[in-house]
Amino acid sequence: MSLEPRTHPSSAAVARWCAAAGWPVHPLAPLRKTPAASCASCRRPGHRVDGCPCLAGGRWCHGLLAATTDPALVTAWWDRHPGFGVGVSCGPAGLLVIDVDAHGRSLPGRHEVLPGIEIPETVELTGLSNGFHSLAVLAALRGQPDPAQDTNTLRVRTPSGGLHIWYDAGPGHRLRSSVGAGGRGLAWQVDVRAVGGYIVAPGTRTEAGVYERLGECVTPAPPPSWLCDELERTGHRAKPQEARTQLPARLDPALAAVLSAGWGSAAAHRALESVLTPVLDCATTASGAGFSDKLNRAAYTAGGLCAAGVVDAGRAQRMLAEVAERVRPGQQRRSAQIIDSGFTAGLRRPLVPKGRS
Repeated sequence: MSLEPRTHPSSAAVARWCAAAGWPVHPLAPLRKTPAASCASCRRPGHRVDGCPCLAGGRWCHGLLAATTDPALVTAWWDRHPGFGVGVSCGPAGLLVIDVDAHGRSLPGRHEVLPGIEIPETVELTGLSNGFHSLAVLAALRGQPDPAQDTNTLRVRTPSGGLHIWYDAGPGHRLRSSVGAGGRGLAWQVDVRAVGGYIVAPGTRTEAGVYERLGECVTPAPPPSWLCDELERTGHRAKPQEARTQLPARLDPALAAVLSAGWGSAAAHRALESVLTPVLDCATTASGAGFSDKLNRAAYTAGGLCAAGVVDAGRAQRMLAEVAERVRPGQQRRSAQIIDSGFTAGLRRPLVPKGRS
């Protein structure tokens, strides 16, 4: 699909392109930026999402909670309703989107321009009139380039003249939205779309116009570290329970058995399984699960078994790398360092598993 500015791909093409990129999508009401209406049962007062058969049945009720990358569902939804727009659920997609508005509103009090940062009365604010200005001021205050001018990441111009700056924060990230969560933005007229939120996909048409890509870049880049620090400072770090609801697809339940099977003796099998299982369990928690320590322990055990001649070193290292990538995708370098450290230490302490062979 082409995302060239001033081209207007179909909503079905936009949805397929997003899903192929690994971004779960859900339908938006025709020519609007709000989710498509749920079924009559789901619209009734008091209806609860827990146990609702619509999600399990492949229907779009409940907005971003129904978001999917399933090609069959994407095709069915948009081929049947070509007027639907496309929303992307940011949390499962690993996306962080900075939403810059350009509304013509009066400047708020100084304490509201940059939340948490006191602006002295001696600083002249004349000319500060929208989110582009407040974001630029924040960047300048930190001695950093203005994110709105970052040509190395995907940027989307909104029909109202605003800007969506897309970043790849990685699966399982714990940055939450400021929209619809009672929180505050990053700056005046600058909101955050992340865990618990969704963003309108580029190429989507509304009554106000089309969300158009700017520049040549179509890939979200990692967010700059200073911006992540600012999001931490302004309270956009999600609580563990919030992050868990936005994790990417679950692990294959047979993965542990596959990776730990066929290691020779039953005792070696049990030894590896006992240290692999806690690592695999980290997949159900975005962070704070002790992943590094558990992976290090698994690597140490594997190294000891290799030193004792019980398992093959190359196969064991490949197994550890695959487990780490499944649990914490996109962190290969960090995981490799943990594995190497634990495995090397384990090689110095041969481990002969006890028990039935």
